[in-house]
Amino acid sequence: MANKKLIRINRGSGMHWVGDGFPVNTLFSYHHQADEISPFLLLDYAVPTDFSPSKHRRGVGFHPHRGFETVTIVYQGALEHKDSAGNSGKIGPGDVQWMTAGRGILHEEMHSQAFTEKGGSMEMVQLWVNLPAKDKMTKPGYQEITKSNIPVVILPNKAGELRVIAGSYGKAEGPAKTFTPVSLLDINLEVGKSLTVPLTEGHNTMILLRRGQIKIAGADNSETINAKELALFSQEGNQVLINSLDNSSLLLLSGEPLNEPVVGYGPFVMNTQAEINQALADFRARKF
Repeated sequence: MANKKLIRINRGSGMHWVGDGFPVNTLFSYHHQADEISPFLLLDYAVPTDFSPSKHRRGVGFHPHRGFETVTIVYQGALEHKDSAGNSGKIGPGDVQWMTAGRGILHEEMHSQAFTEKGGSMEMVQLWVNLPAKDKMTKPGYQEITKSNIPVVILPNKAGELRVIAGSYGKAEGPAKTFTPVSLLDINLEVGKSLTVPLTEGHNTMILLRRGQIKIAGADNSETINAKELALFSQEGNQVLINSLDNSSLLLLSGEPLNEPVVGYGPFVMNTQAEINQALADFRARKF
């Protein structure tokens, strides 16, 4: 077994608002490092933020997507989803929604009515997962993955626990259905404990540290990873060894690179500029 090498720590682009409901830090984007993060495209981390009670529902109103999937993980708060394919749902702490935009969809993500009225802390991650060229124009879809349906693995030596959202860990299989091999693991590690995560040689791997502090085996002491940072690893190697320096919560994502051109414009991600032009034309013609 060989450890994947830590090659970069991303601290993000700084906070900005998505709609009026989500203050996020973009920790990676295909605009700058498409080959290193494929099959993923973008990760926005909405750090814990307190919202006062309100009569006005905050969030992002109806907007289009084509050519990829959006994955929303809620850690605090509650969201309500509605889309043009007729899907709707509500997700709270520990729940996940996995939306396949495919050939085109309109959707909105808003603070739930109950959360809006009561107020509280909101924390979430939104991840964009690219679709391979052959599936770009697939039929839109929606997976509502509740906390109760996500398997939990209790780690040995009282090290903590791990949730398998997509892919597998040991005998535990994640409930998310994916178009290409993707692993998404939600991990809580106790202070002073270690965890070795088996991974696939050649896959791109990243760790978002939500809270705490970790050290990756083989990295220099100066490369300790702190809360709200993202670690990017080499494709070479088939495992990552994580040492927890504090009680830590992290999201590990790994996937098979698509090795296809990536051309994006706002909410559309395709393989050529001509396909982007067509997406814009179709949206304007209300074909989504």
